[in-house]
Amino acid sequence: MRKKIPHFKSESAERKFWSTADSTRYIDWSRAQRTVLPGLRPSLRTISLRLPELMLQELRLLANKRDVPYQSLLKVFLAERIEDELRQRNGVTRSRPRGQQSARRLAQLGATERQLRVPPRRRATDLKGQ
Repeated sequence: MRKKIPHFKSESAERKFWSTADSTRYIDWSRAQRTVLPGLRPSLRTISLRLPELMLQELRLLANKRDVPYQSLLKVFLAERIEDELRQRNGVTRSRPRGQQSARRLAQLGATERQLRVPPRRRATDLKGQ
């Protein structure tokens, strides 16, 4: 027999309760159904970040090559690094090559297929004739 979920006076009281309670005592997860929330967007917070001028120029150059805003590319780079750190802490190795991760993250940020294609690198010797 499952316990009855208590009524809470506030959201903070409920949050405190669920942070320590075992939900399996209150909810039969075997009968749970997946729910899709197509309009749900993650909450965003604007921050101010100081970067060396050269780093910002290089970031903008990389973003320009991919035809995406540099802020979006920065989010991708940060997300990949955070994921790497968490995987390393948990002893898990990378599941897919970094290029595939970048493409997946940019797609999640709304980049089009054309924007995901990265032009081939050019060497200085290739540019002499131009």
